[in-house]
Amino acid sequence: MRVYRVTGAAGFVCALLLVINSARRAGFLPETALTHAIAPFAALTGLLAITGIYLHIRGTAGSLGLVGYVLNSAGLAGAFAIEYILHFVFPYLGGGTVSALLAGGTGRAFLVTSVVLVMGVLTFGVAAIRSGAMPVVAVSLYAVGMIPGSLRNLMPLPVYLGGLVLAAIGVAWMAARLWSAQEEPVAPARSVRREVRPTA
Repeated sequence: MRVYRVTGAAGFVCALLLVINSARRAGFLPETALTHAIAPFAALTGLLAITGIYLHIRGTAGSLGLVGYVLNSAGLAGAFAIEYILHFVFPYLGGGTVSALLAGGTGRAFLVTSVVLVMGVLTFGVAAIRSGAMPVVAVSLYAVGMIPGSLRNLMPLPVYLGGLVLAAIGVAWMAARLWSAQEEPVAPARSVRREVRPTA
């Protein structure tokens, strides 16, 4: 139960951070050092939550679930790196330098990360629904919301922010399922009984 509780708590934090990030980008929250400092951790806590969800569904998710988990995790790890760069590196570089980086290898790496994340979200979502261990609506909200949420540079801002909010609802819903889940108990080791044979 401890693993599910920890990863479930991470899911709640992820959902909260996604909403805060959306509100900041939409202008409902101020741009402060704090709101910028916590922004990248939505992806990191999301990675922990996805790990807990995979542990919960792995018994029925099969190979598709494993592939989806690996891709989704890689995409979220990359998203954390991107957010870290956007909030803690790019602000200290000149506009021309940032533009040159985005037009070159850095921009291509960002795009590959986004594609991997979308593929992972969709694959993992299908596996989670097929497993029957997670609410279908919750998984669907996460998958549908993360598609525009993963493609921030290709989507209009309202669509991108709306996607993050939908994903936050889905993550919080799945986190609640994790929080209440019971881990399968470990079967007790069988005691070895010595067979006493009667002596002649």
